[in-house]
Amino acid sequence: MKWLFLALILVPTLELALLIWAGGKIGFFVTLAIILGTGLLGAYLAKKQGLKAIRDIQESFSRLQPPGDHLMNAAFVLVGGVLLLTPGFISDAIGLTLLFKPTQLLYKPLVYKLIQKNMKNTRVIVR
Repeated sequence: MKWLFLALILVPTLELALLIWAGGKIGFFVTLAIILGTGLLGAYLAKKQGLKAIRDIQESFSRLQPPGDHLMNAAFVLVGGVLLLTPGFISDAIGLTLLFKPTQLLYKPLVYKLIQKNMKNTRVIVR
């Protein structure tokens, strides 16, 4: 919880500082155009990659295989799309890396470790 609180304070502050700095260096309208452009590009890429993720999940179901890895890819695409729609250069950079398989491979071990840790420390009751 403390990491979430820190991220909610630190990340927007860094984003705002970077946007102000970029506005001063390259100009307000160029910075605004970059923000709008990455938002539109992000929406397009997220839609394209999201539809591919859905097709992959459906394909794995049709082959009677568990869709675990494809669900993880779909979650990365969803989070990446949201980050690309959020104004800021840092969120755009992270969002872009979440949309593509080669860079998703960097995040997967961290996410799997986090999931395993939470599953190990939590008692799950199925009724």
